[in-house]
Amino acid sequence: MAISEEQVKHVAKLAKLSFSENELSGFTDQLGKIIDMVEQLSEVDTEGVPFTSNVIETVNVMREDVAAEGWPREELMKNVPESEDGFIKVPAIIDNGEAGA
Repeated sequence: MAISEEQVKHVAKLAKLSFSENELSGFTDQLGKIIDMVEQLSEVDTEGVPFTSNVIETVNVMREDVAAEGWPREELMKNVPESEDGFIKVPAIIDNGEAGA
């Protein structure tokens, strides 16, 4: 499946990334190759191959979940570049009422 530069531009816009025309061409080529490899994997006959969730025997060691006293808000907020009404202020991710715009 070929991927177009317009599709790469669209994904870049959703991720709020910008590329030069040279980079755009390179990423289009790379993403096309990745998609081709994934499509090639879907052609592999896996009939009769048992499902494998993990190839290494592992055991999770869990600790007891114990509530602990947290840090004072004032102490934590000392490291915050900008705050408002006791909350950390971050850049907007929704522009013009549209996500990813």
